Amino acid sequence: MVSVMKDGETAPDFAPDDQDGKAFRLADLRGRNVLLSFHPLAWTGVCTKQMKSLERKQSEFRKLGTVAVGVSVDSVPAKKAWARDMGVRKTRLLSDFWPHGGLAEKLGVFLPED
Repeated sequence: MVSVMKDGETAPDFAPDDQDGKAFRLADLRGRNVLLSFHPLAWTGVCTKQMKSLERKQSEFRKLGTVAVGVSVDSVPAKKAWARDMGVRKTRLLSDFWPHGGLAEKLGVFLPED
């Protein structure tokens, strides 16, 4: 059974690389809201719409003091190519590639059967 974090609970620190190979450190954003938008895989229609939506709404997120990022088990090179293909330039896409789903598992949202 997966246990999900509760409202107001502090997430454990993490630092996966984004599509440009730069570490995304949660601790660097202390005091801000962070929206982790998990998606199964790059290059799928629904996931592409999801990431483009985050990109389109970046200014709204900024007004709310929120940093929105996408997260999936895809590798950094796959994320980079996908971001370029979608025209995503402001939204960071985090790679939870290795250990496979490690971040999602740490946060209680990894579904190994799926």
